[in-house]
Amino acid sequence: MTSVIHGATGAQGAPVLAALIARGHTPVALSRGGAPIPGARSLAVDASSAEQLTAAYRGADAVFVHLPLGAEDTRLELAHAVIAALTSARPGRVVISTSGAIVDAPGTALQVAPESALATLIAGATASGIPTAVVAPRLFLENLLLPHVQAGVREAGALRYPVRPDFAVSWASHRDVAEVIVALLGDPSVTGVLGVGAVPPVTGPELADAFAAALGRAVVFEPVTPEEFGRQIAPLLGEGPAAGVAGLYSALSVEPDFTFDPATGAEARLGVAPSDLVSWLRAVTAVTPAPDEAGDGAARG
Repeated sequence: MTSVIHGATGAQGAPVLAALIARGHTPVALSRGGAPIPGARSLAVDASSAEQLTAAYRGADAVFVHLPLGAEDTRLELAHAVIAALTSARPGRVVISTSGAIVDAPGTALQVAPESALATLIAGATASGIPTAVVAPRLFLENLLLPHVQAGVREAGALRYPVRPDFAVSWASHRDVAEVIVALLGDPSVTGVLGVGAVPPVTGPELADAFAAALGRAVVFEPVTPEEFGRQIAPLLGEGPAAGVAGLYSALSVEPDFTFDPATGAEARLGVAPSDLVSWLRAVTAVTPAPDEAGDGAARG
């Protein structure tokens, strides 16, 4: 199977690429620089060029696409280039990640506008007649690894995040999303939108309990305001993207939860379940259970 992976060196593309390589495939890795990646065929591509994308897609069994963060007019340009390339090259399958944007809650304030770049991309890919699946995670667990979030956990035993304590979220890791994408790339019979993440969803205090189990010491949940969270991430993302993140959490503050119908989820439709939260935390934070679990009475993380 030949799969073309957009953003192959990024947070979403890289895990997909790694999972395909681990399964013995030789995927085509698209990136701006075309840096060599062992086990893949790397291509430097201008994603706004329909001609370059068409050449990359031609003869492919499947294509994975997600739109990068950035100005909406730039994202629209990219969406139109991808649609034109799909229509011309006719790969066997396309899988799109929403990257956390909402496309399966019509009638709510969270639903992306029909004229948005993401909605345009999904509509264009679907209209092409190519079997199209849309992977729809909610919040990424990797957000909990941001430096200021980790500092609160490790230095103060407090998981500080901008959601209500009772607000339940279907959290998913990039690895969870990648496993679903890989399954979909090889199965064009599954189309439409698939939710990815924890079922049942997880509240802030339950997240803190998972951190406590992974670190072997007490961790409590402390909500912060979206505005404060935005200020904390501005040095990492820039003022504009940080304001967008703060806006998302402000919008979520009036919602009852942030999840999806389990019947439309990847576990129900594909049999691909999300990772165990405590095991994931232990792996990504490179921590071991506290020594007192082994009987020496001291705690470390």
